[in-house]
Amino acid sequence: MSVNEIRIGLLKNIKRVVIKIGSSVLTDPGTIINFNAFAGLVDQIADLKEKGHEIVIVSSGAVAIGVRKLGMKQRPLNIPLKQAAAAVGQTGLMENYDRFFKEKNIKVGQVLLTDLILKNRTRFLNARNTLFTLLEMGVVPIINENDSVVVDEIKLGDNDNLASITTNLVEADLLIILTDRDGLFETDPQKDKNARLIPLVKMITKKVEAFAGGSISSHGVGGMTTKINAAQNATKYGIPVIIANGLAPNILGFIFAGKEVGTFFLPQKAALAGRKHWIACTLKAKGTLVIDNGAQEAILKKGKSLLAIGIAKIDGQFKFGDSVRIVNHRGKEIARGLVNYTSAELGKIRGKSTAEIERILGYKHYDEVINRDDLVLV
Repeated sequence: MSVNEIRIGLLKNIKRVVIKIGSSVLTDPGTIINFNAFAGLVDQIADLKEKGHEIVIVSSGAVAIGVRKLGMKQRPLNIPLKQAAAAVGQTGLMENYDRFFKEKNIKVGQVLLTDLILKNRTRFLNARNTLFTLLEMGVVPIINENDSVVVDEIKLGDNDNLASITTNLVEADLLIILTDRDGLFETDPQKDKNARLIPLVKMITKKVEAFAGGSISSHGVGGMTTKINAAQNATKYGIPVIIANGLAPNILGFIFAGKEVGTFFLPQKAALAGRKHWIACTLKAKGTLVIDNGAQEAILKKGKSLLAIGIAKIDGQFKFGDSVRIVNHRGKEIARGLVNYTSAELGKIRGKSTAEIERILGYKHYDEVINRDDLVLV
């Protein structure tokens, strides 16, 4: 089966789409707003909506636009200046989206998210309900991280990561990441004029990750590496991903026509359920549990929960309900999960049988340190 046939087959029944638009698409290297890019993408999105698609936009560009409006010479490095630029730039970003979508009689809604919202399951579901309501009303949600107030400790990282989280948040059928490159290349096309575009990625391996390299943008945060990470997280949820050039004419039309543009990442067949994807890909791990061979076999081969007796070592400080990494004695991560005990409590009961927990702590929350329902194999 050809790449085009695979694309057409997977895109045939797509309804809800998350489109991530990078700073390098909406602004030029001098942080000047690219009005042609805004207008062109809005035209294409309006056409997709007319054909019955629901569109959610994750948009970068606020800081870049703010840098320009504030007269800064370059993107700031310290947090207060970044936040100031984001606060000023976010209004300019939405002003342009509103202006161009209004010409198409389409309403837009701004949704600003932070890690504090997404890591709490109740807030996560509340955000989902808000987005579902906007989509039902025909509104195009435009999502960004709340950069004007967020700090590194609660930062989602980059909008590529936010876009992959959003696919789970809105139960999307497809993630499109638009950048200023034609897709993933085997070598850097800026350094190698014979660089070959990779049209199809069946599975993201270490070799594929090595192709990504670093960032080549002076006015964005993420490079190709963050886009590959985002694709990996989304495909775990069973969502196909396309990385393509947002500056190319009618790029969205070509994508939905099944044309061989960009790099197409196939979804994993065994997709993670929504809650388990949230655990694996949305939450930040607060610590690490090193387990013995018996616990590893119980988790990987028997589908069991993690018990205290199987924990050999604990790294980091975490609270009840936090996400932690589970690694074997060689340091290889095999799973992630939500802990039923704090790091201090686990320091006392690790390596002990379940029957000993109450005697050691004076109480027992649960028999399991991590219940199988709160554990995701990675």
